[in-house]
Amino acid sequence: MINTASVNRRSFAKNLTAGLLLAGLAPTSASLRPAIPRSNGRERMVRLGGPVFVKSDDPDELARAHSELGYRAAYCPAISLNDKDRITATIRAFCEQGVVLAEVGRWCNLLDPDPAQRKKNLDNVIEGLALAEALGALCCVDIAGSFNPKTWYGPHPENLSRDFFDAAVENARKIIDAVQPIRSKFCYEMMGWALPDSPDSYFKMIRAVDRKAFAAHLDPCNLINCPERYYQSTALLHECFRKLGPHIVSCHAKDLSWNLEMNLHFREVRPGEGDLDYSAYLRLISSLGQTPPLMLEHLSSAQEYDLAKAHLVKLGQAQGISM
Repeated sequence: MINTASVNRRSFAKNLTAGLLLAGLAPTSASLRPAIPRSNGRERMVRLGGPVFVKSDDPDELARAHSELGYRAAYCPAISLNDKDRITATIRAFCEQGVVLAEVGRWCNLLDPDPAQRKKNLDNVIEGLALAEALGALCCVDIAGSFNPKTWYGPHPENLSRDFFDAAVENARKIIDAVQPIRSKFCYEMMGWALPDSPDSYFKMIRAVDRKAFAAHLDPCNLINCPERYYQSTALLHECFRKLGPHIVSCHAKDLSWNLEMNLHFREVRPGEGDLDYSAYLRLISSLGQTPPLMLEHLSSAQEYDLAKAHLVKLGQAQGISM
């Protein structure tokens, strides 16, 4: 059953779109996003994005900050679903700068052991997808959750079970059915200790959810949970794109290094400081017709992001890939 709040969110998203149409801000669904260049047979492209370190809530300032850094994709700014004026201003500002809104992140545990908190988290993600739809963002993303009672994203033996899979499928359906998005997708980020934890399990989940608005989010570093995947990241990347390619709506960019201890310890580092095959990653992203953004994340400073960006631009240039 869809609760009243969910219906109100859905109505708001539809009414907002209608208002934008009347205002001339959204004559077509394509106008809600900057045009994405397609391959002309000579040049391929990757739409790079990441955070900006600007202390402002002004949509124009935020959009310009992304453009000045050379970004063509952005994480969604913090916006209330009820703030129609700011939503309208954000759509206009980012379109004018040619910057796609890639993701609305709603990082919470959809399988929280506490029923009250679980319902609160589900409503939070429903609202996130409604916001993505209102903004014309590519997706709303969360992890499928965890049965761990102490850490919302932590490991648990049942995170790889059939019960977990079925609950994740049911949650995805509830979220999508409450919003009924047209432009935006809902997706789970893959994890190394919770489903979906492989290209096969993600594709199986896509088929089980059976909703056009359910898509794939790709963070290959989150899949590397053993030496085989670490050493054979090229093969892992090719498997991801072979099995999930048409469904991929957004990608994350970070890297992994192996800290030598008596047991496995993979550490997140900036792209170029680890061993993920980024040359293959860029080639594979640029080969997709839908041009999913590649979003830098989990770095500690603006300087770290600049170094990561410079590394990816250099790798892209060496392969004829425009960033």
